[in-house]
Amino acid sequence: QVQLVESGGGLVQPGGSLRLSCAASGSIFSFNAMAWYRQAPGKQRELVATITSGGSTNYADSVKGRFTISRDNAKNTLWLLMNSLTPEDTADYYCAECAYLQSSRCIVAYWGQGTQVTVSS
Repeated sequence: QVQLVESGGGLVQPGGSLRLSCAASGSIFSFNAMAWYRQAPGKQRELVATITSGGSTNYADSVKGRFTISRDNAKNTLWLLMNSLTPEDTADYYCAECAYLQSSRCIVAYWGQGTQVTVSS
């Protein structure tokens, strides 16, 4: 059974940074593309970033230049480093394992439970 467990969320001031982690188990992590999504209150879930098994990345325009997705296949771990955070980044962030990528879209096979990020002074 595949499990994705996120951690690292919390409250941060505008301009601050956070690093989210996602620990994967029960899957062939190293072979699969991974993604981070987020869902703000009252809004639809949106794709934040994807990373292929080989490390190629893609970002939503809203986070490009501020967020960095990375992975360690040996540790079955995915990260999202978020810099220069703004209140608009406030959301629940979800780790996802992709069944496959289709034009940089992650066709999600498994979801994590989410971790909350609040950007506020």
